[in-house]
Amino acid sequence: MTITTRKSGLAGLALLGASALVLSGCAAAPDDEPTTAPGTDTPTEPALDFLPCIVSDAGGWDDRSFNEAAYDGIETAANDLGVDFVAVESADENAYAPNVQALVDQGCDLIVTVGFLLNEATATASAANPDVNFAIIDDFVEADNVKPLLFDTVQAAFLAGYAAASYTESGIVGTFGGIPIPPVTIFMDGFVQGVDYYNEQNGTSVQTLGWDFDAQDGAFTGGFAPGTEALTSAQNLIDQGADVLMPVGGPIYFSAAEAIRDSGEDITLIGVDKDIFVSDPDLGDLVLTSVLKNIGNAVYDVVTAAAEGNFDNSLYIGSLENDGVGLAPFHDFEASVDPELQAQIDELIAAIISGELVVESPATPGQ
Repeated sequence: MTITTRKSGLAGLALLGASALVLSGCAAAPDDEPTTAPGTDTPTEPALDFLPCIVSDAGGWDDRSFNEAAYDGIETAANDLGVDFVAVESADENAYAPNVQALVDQGCDLIVTVGFLLNEATATASAANPDVNFAIIDDFVEADNVKPLLFDTVQAAFLAGYAAASYTESGIVGTFGGIPIPPVTIFMDGFVQGVDYYNEQNGTSVQTLGWDFDAQDGAFTGGFAPGTEALTSAQNLIDQGADVLMPVGGPIYFSAAEAIRDSGEDITLIGVDKDIFVSDPDLGDLVLTSVLKNIGNAVYDVVTAAAEGNFDNSLYIGSLENDGVGLAPFHDFEASVDPELQAQIDELIAAIISGELVVESPATPGQ
């Protein structure tokens, strides 16, 4: 199922503290009594008695990335099901547990928690409320009523690294992250390995700055907000000659784009999570490609399954094989990349899916 974005006016609202809750899509409980179609004696189907809910991490719904993709998924599912949904935006990490509890109190049937950082809040709430179903993105909670939604983004990031190595003119590319947690470092692992593989296959020596795969150490801003730290991280890479940048951490790419604009140099950007060429058209002239993490599709599927009474706690892993991850088109750069690059990317995808080419990270899900 392809998610169609129908963004509401929720963006920009935030939870200001444990006692201040911002809700969207709230409505009275659906009426289970049959009603009569206008002008007939024919009963209509009762409204579906199902309330899906979702809580963001501190990045917020309007990050044009990770949280927004999850929001798009539940919004589209709710619209297709004909039900309301409740969305809560977290201002900071102190809001996670109160927000999840508020959704339990709201009577939600399914609560989707967006991100690794909501693990503790999800584990606590799911244990205390066995009759409520949960889904958590990017982490694993072992419980009968929690479905983990994980993504093998190392595979898609590998393709982005290969593309970056093919495109660079300076022979230097770079990446930096928000926080050193597995859902972030897995992108950086794949990116570095993709560059290395390009070098092996083509006899080149493209250098990757910002992440040491072997040491599992690199450049981080300390959070997922755009601002001085992200701007400085991007500028450091630019100052060292990098002409392709992949910031990993939702909206920190805004600051990377600002640094690129300020430099006046021919530098391109690789997005993560969503295709930022589409989600942020103002930056389209900078976007070489994006590493797709199809969160919206996974959220859509778990919401619709739960609504149909088919919720299960089996582990979902998005991969190249099931279109859970992927690489966006080159869009405006299609004429600028090597004419053979797309064919090479397609061959790499086939090799990874078949198992001929194994691409893994310490953060690979299911290990």
